[in-house]
Amino acid sequence: MSGLRTAVVVGNPKPASRTLAAALHLHRALVDRDPDLVVDIATLGTGLVDWSDPTIDDLVTEVGRADLVVVASPTYKATYTGLLKLFLDRFAAGQLSGVAVPLMLGGGPGHALAPEQGLVPLLSHLGGVVPGSPLYVLDKQHDDPAAYDAWLERSRPVVQKLLRPAA
Repeated sequence: MSGLRTAVVVGNPKPASRTLAAALHLHRALVDRDPDLVVDIATLGTGLVDWSDPTIDDLVTEVGRADLVVVASPTYKATYTGLLKLFLDRFAAGQLSGVAVPLMLGGGPGHALAPEQGLVPLLSHLGGVVPGSPLYVLDKQHDDPAAYDAWLERSRPVVQKLLRPAA
């Protein structure tokens, strides 16, 4: 899958978080390489709330053009973080042009539907093609590859088919 532009966007308020590690693992499992762009939103600083900040505008443009973007967040108050919302609010409807894979980490199974109810509709509205069901991983299992296996078995073929150039 050479020639693909890929990105990982992480909305954890803590830089270099477990959520970032999980998103990078998922990305590598999907396309067998590191992403071209990693947006760890916690590192963006005050430019995130400055709608004229050119650095943020450039990141939004790059993510919008990605063929694949893994969008990850910890579960806060049964949904994704406000930090992720701040970043995604910068996108116009339809601005995502590729496959968008939602990933959320949470403390327990009680919020397993959070990515389905929150991220899927948002990423779809922004133009992302969301393949099948989103992924929810328990925090304590974020570094266990087995926590991703069942989802990958179902979803990796769909993602890879969507990423293949039309013949």
